[in-house]
Amino acid sequence: MNPLAAGFIASLFAGLSTSIGALPVLLPFDPSERTQGVLLGIGGGMMLAATSFSLILPGTDAAIALGYSGPIAAMVMVTGVLLGGAFLWGAHNLFPHEHFFKGPEGPEAQNMKRIWLFVIAIALHNFPEGLAVGVGFGGGEQAGAVALAVGIGLQNIPEGLVVAIALRNIGYSPRYAFAIASLTGLIEPIGGLFGAAVVTLAQTALPWAMGFAAGAMLFVIVDEIIPDIDQKSFGQRGTVGLMGGFVTMMFLDIALG
Repeated sequence: MNPLAAGFIASLFAGLSTSIGALPVLLPFDPSERTQGVLLGIGGGMMLAATSFSLILPGTDAAIALGYSGPIAAMVMVTGVLLGGAFLWGAHNLFPHEHFFKGPEGPEAQNMKRIWLFVIAIALHNFPEGLAVGVGFGGGEQAGAVALAVGIGLQNIPEGLVVAIALRNIGYSPRYAFAIASLTGLIEPIGGLFGAAVVTLAQTALPWAMGFAAGAMLFVIVDEIIPDIDQKSFGQRGTVGLMGGFVTMMFLDIALG
């Protein structure tokens, strides 16, 4: 399959998993704060493992395959990670958005409806996930890219539930919360198409793109997911969930990749 199509379809699959996770919001189902913390931990752990096993390590191998020495390959990945983190940092300061616990952030956030603040926050979160999947398929490493897409799709399931519950808790109807949570997942195929296009057009960009995607995801994990885990889990349950998600993604990547 064409890498562009594969990257788009795989990231679309991962994004639609958000809808699966949001489905329980339509039912008389109300998980506790601690359960939500554990679910967030699982998703965060899978993302953390993906940055290492599905992006940084393959990106290093790709840099060496291009003829870079070990130290130069390491510097390429370090630079890519820092650029990805800087990009997300800049986006967080440029666009108004709202975290579930930290509240509004960005310029003039208080002037926008909360629903749009949440949507922008989730878009900032989901774009690097789609970007990572697209970069993986654009690089031609199908097995590793499949593992990454499956892992991100799995972590989107608990994430979709938590997002839908958060929207319901601020006063939106279950159907509206489900619809918005589902729509936010559609940001991922946009990122997937962009990532696959960049790498397909210039294979020399592969290690840089993998490092960039890893840095963007790492920023999301540290800035958004871990603080939310600490707030919701009220102890070490979220940490246990994070470790469980990490080893699950690690297994998928090793077994499939």
